[in-house]
Amino acid sequence: MSNYELVTVTRDCKVITIPYGTESLLFKDEKVYITQTLGGSFTVQRDNGQLARVSGTDGDAIGKEVPDEAKVFKMQYDDEPVDEKTVEQNVWEQMKTCYDPEIPVNIVELGLIYGCVIKAVPEGGKRVEVVMTLTAPGCGMSTVLKNEIEEKLKRIKGVREAYVEVTFEPPWTQNLMTEAARLQLGMM
Repeated sequence: MSNYELVTVTRDCKVITIPYGTESLLFKDEKVYITQTLGGSFTVQRDNGQLARVSGTDGDAIGKEVPDEAKVFKMQYDDEPVDEKTVEQNVWEQMKTCYDPEIPVNIVELGLIYGCVIKAVPEGGKRVEVVMTLTAPGCGMSTVLKNEIEEKLKRIKGVREAYVEVTFEPPWTQNLMTEAARLQLGMM
């Protein structure tokens, strides 16, 4: 565990357990190891081995600043049109800021995104519809990741609505990962 940073929790803090996706608490003065800091959140490991996801907005509870990716940018929707190509590029870039809490590779490079469709909304702006999978069926983190992606996509200028559908057909395999992801994980 020498690559992990040992920290002491400075205040009680809500977390999401991994891989179950249930809410739990880290307690003040508890010692945890930070195992991953990606996509605006932190993954920590408790003494009993349990992994938990700390929201970036609670970074102070583990002695860290709130990552830029976790800061809530309230975009005021305006009627200024944004071309579909720009929206699509921004959607893919934004999805690359979302990470599986156990794997240090973004969801796009992991091959979890099966499709992305951008549609015009009658009131103006775009609706982004994403179809994604997870590395394992029944993963309790599906709702957590789905909500994170939808929240981040809604921050994009021109996006009025975002919807993520989680599917397990076809099942995810390592063959869906990019070459860069396999290299990063030492699989090549």
